[in-house]
Amino acid sequence: MKIGISISIDVTKIDKARLFKGEKGTYIDLTTFVDLDEADQYGKNGFISQSQTKDERQGGAENLPILGNCKVFWKGESTQASPQQQRDSQSNPKPARQPETDDFEDDIPF
Repeated sequence: MKIGISISIDVTKIDKARLFKGEKGTYIDLTTFVDLDEADQYGKNGFISQSQTKDERQGGAENLPILGNCKVFWKGESTQASPQQQRDSQSNPKPARQPETDDFEDDIPF
């Protein structure tokens, strides 16, 4: 089965100390728990938080703040794409979604 999940986070809540440099950019590890069968009172199926390190989990550290929510917007049967469909999707990527507002800076605000 495949599912589509919409994710929304408040980037101002990100702990900058948890950002790390990778080969192709700056990254952050996030964790989400999703309930596929039931939504909460706001229609959300789960939440997103920054991931704890192994040492933090073993040491019994408190959970990190919730950064946002997620919502299952599509459920469907898994279908194998044909080799041609895979080539088409790689050579004709979908355009990036444009922001709905210009009320934020071009860079992450921290």
